[in-house]
Amino acid sequence: PGGSFEAIGRPRGFVCRLFVRDDEGEVFTSKAPQANWHLVEGYEGHFEHFEGGWTVGFEAYSQDADLAPFFRGLPNDECQCEHMGYVIRGKVGFRSGGNEELFEAGDAYYVGPGHTPILCAGTEVVEVSPSKELGRTMEVVTKNMEEMEASA
Repeated sequence: PGGSFEAIGRPRGFVCRLFVRDDEGEVFTSKAPQANWHLVEGYEGHFEHFEGGWTVGFEAYSQDADLAPFFRGLPNDECQCEHMGYVIRGKVGFRSGGNEELFEAGDAYYVGPGHTPILCAGTEVVEVSPSKELGRTMEVVTKNMEEMEASA
């Protein structure tokens, strides 16, 4: 049923489009700062950092990938940042404590510290993470990616 945010005592929200594409399917940044876009083979992400210490990531995966190797060097070689997300299209998985959980389009998820992600081609997610922990984790991930690229 329809209704307004104000009618239920909530402030008006906003909607972000995951990616802006032209008629040929090319991504362009429009008003988004280039520094907040991350493009690597199989992955496209745009991040917004908000006051209060939260980062929202709009991500798309075009290749299947087990990202466990990128987390080497963190405690237990796992991501130490919690994430809350929503799967727009496709599916994404997480390994934690010997278990694997898969989330599909329409699922909201929470994953705590101590996991590694499994990406599936054709997936789009919106993910919210605490900025400080995400930053610490991404320092290690970036270093690992650079080392892997240099040795390839």
